[in-house]
Amino acid sequence: MEKGQMFEDIPGIKREIAYFMRRLYRQGLTTTSGGNISAISRDGLILMTPSATDKGRMRASEIVVMERSGKIVDGALPTTIESGMHMAIYRERTDVAAIVHAHPVTASAFSASSLPIRTDLIAESYAVVGKIGYADYRMMGGKPLAELVASAARNSDCVIMKNHGVIATGKNLLQAFDRLEVLEVAAKMTMIHEGALKGKTSALSQEEMSELDRYRLEAGSARNPKE
Repeated sequence: MEKGQMFEDIPGIKREIAYFMRRLYRQGLTTTSGGNISAISRDGLILMTPSATDKGRMRASEIVVMERSGKIVDGALPTTIESGMHMAIYRERTDVAAIVHAHPVTASAFSASSLPIRTDLIAESYAVVGKIGYADYRMMGGKPLAELVASAARNSDCVIMKNHGVIATGKNLLQAFDRLEVLEVAAKMTMIHEGALKGKTSALSQEEMSELDRYRLEAGSARNPKE
């Protein structure tokens, strides 16, 4: 895979991570204690949100800087318990430079059901999110979950974690955030189409989705599992 877009400077990445975490909270995409964000610096350091902090008031000074080994080189707070999951995804996807994990209500509701979120209802959903990956349930914060999610992320830019939440990857923080937000919208649309509009849906054709697959590959998104 092509090497992902790296960020220019540590202080700038810290500000962006804190900003997108506050934005997640303001938009109701996560809770005070839920979710985590990470990004990679130009020289390969990993910056990540800390554990046990108020996500709605996240500050740049709270962001932790780590080496690939997991050693903290800057930051007084402990890293998120999902740091291993972020690390595992970065090892699996060298084109990814940012990860957003959160618990948006609708998409998370789907994580506790057998009904998949549909991205074939409107072109934007498929163009931005593509085909969603799914990871079976494992206890949060553990290596088994990290390995399952990294495997699911190999061919998908967004992953639904069973009975947990969702994760979105990107070449930068904006792209990862956008994918998570569009995934939540796709979940809401699925709820509508499986409810009031069930039996009346007109989905994208395979030909139309193949056209969007080419668009996604040109934009540097993950390949689809069946390609």
